[in-house]
Amino acid sequence: MSQKLSPVTALLLTVPPLMWAGNAVVGRLVTDLVPPITLNFLRWLVAFFILLPLAWRVLRPGSGLWSHWRRFALLSLLGVGCYNALQYLALQTSTPLNVTLVAASGPFWMLVIGALFFKAPVRRKQLLGAMLSVTGVLVVLARGDWQQLLAVRWVIGDFFILLATACWSWYSWLLSRRDEPDTIRNDWAAFLLGQVVFGLAWSGLFTGMEWGLSDAHITWGWPLIATLAFVAVGPAVLAYRCWGLGIQQAGPTVAGFFANLTPLFAAIFSAAFLGELPQLYHLAAFGLIVGGIWVSSRR
Repeated sequence: MSQKLSPVTALLLTVPPLMWAGNAVVGRLVTDLVPPITLNFLRWLVAFFILLPLAWRVLRPGSGLWSHWRRFALLSLLGVGCYNALQYLALQTSTPLNVTLVAASGPFWMLVIGALFFKAPVRRKQLLGAMLSVTGVLVVLARGDWQQLLAVRWVIGDFFILLATACWSWYSWLLSRRDEPDTIRNDWAAFLLGQVVFGLAWSGLFTGMEWGLSDAHITWGWPLIATLAFVAVGPAVLAYRCWGLGIQQAGPTVAGFFANLTPLFAAIFSAAFLGELPQLYHLAAFGLIVGGIWVSSRR
């Protein structure tokens, strides 16, 4: 695992937050059409059929997947079963401001989990980079007015997104370890399909609990179908592919800073689709976030 950040690696780590920003916007738009945990299950079900023609051999008995089922079960629980389900669930009760604010703690979770469970040293430049990056996120959230942050009220959804961020940080650190056969790890589609297979079991279990404990319902139509197509291809397959490659090349800690580009991209999407023009604080936030990435990745 290298901490060197090349332009190609930076591009790989920029694609996931771009997709995640779109995922948050789209997920918020369909809250009345599909329950949150069910949405997570459906997105991965579609992703399964996208990946199946590319990597169906990994499902054979002798592929090495089933002999390493504990690792893939854990990866899928954190990355497929929990992360987006908790994010969608958080948006049901918490405001977008709170959800994005809590998710901005990602770099700190990366540092803490790495130090506690993976014996990763914490450097001063990483702490400084984390402070710069999170400050940039706060600039976006405050829209240039820091008094808005003082009015934040915490609800159960904020803890859901906090748990989701911790799950994603742990998942990212696990990706940095190569405990599965090279034939699976070196084939991105097989590696992701192996996670999706177990992830569908987790998310299916959680979806069954959602329908059993609530009055869940689905409103089928073109808006929901288009949503499923996007969240399966973009935030699921494409984002996970780029994130996995970026983790291998730059390491989980450096990658964690790129996740803070998500609220910046969300602000850009708001300008494009909601008519909210970019402001000077967007430029200032971008400089702080990129500065945090650059400082943390220096040797």
